[in-house]
Amino acid sequence: MSLDATQAALAGEHACVYGYGVVGAHLPDGGPAALSALAAHRERRDALTALIRAAGEDPVAAEPGYALPSPVTDEASARALAVLLEERLGGLYADLVGAADSPELRELAARGVVSVAVQALAWGGAPAAFPGLDGRV
Repeated sequence: MSLDATQAALAGEHACVYGYGVVGAHLPDGGPAALSALAAHRERRDALTALIRAAGEDPVAAEPGYALPSPVTDEASARALAVLLEERLGGLYADLVGAADSPELRELAARGVVSVAVQALAWGGAPAAFPGLDGRV
């Protein structure tokens, strides 16, 4: 297993779990879409944690809090945060696709790239030809 890339993806999932708490708090009706996204991130977080533990390593822990890139004060800023969370995580999953040393880990990472790209679009993000690789050489 590529431990560094797997740990980085796990850290990204931790950040998304935190971020979706903020997103959901600023959406009407508690944000069913945010709750759905939160559940997906928790599921992938748990899968990554299990893989790291199965390899005999300690998974990176979630931070007690995360600095947001900008204030979230309304629905528009909540949606912008959701797009940013997904796009950043897409890069981490793209890195994991390239670093994965097993078909199972590569599949998990590839599915992660697809899931976060679709989620970013659902929040109003722009489509990308190669999700997770935008702006990279």
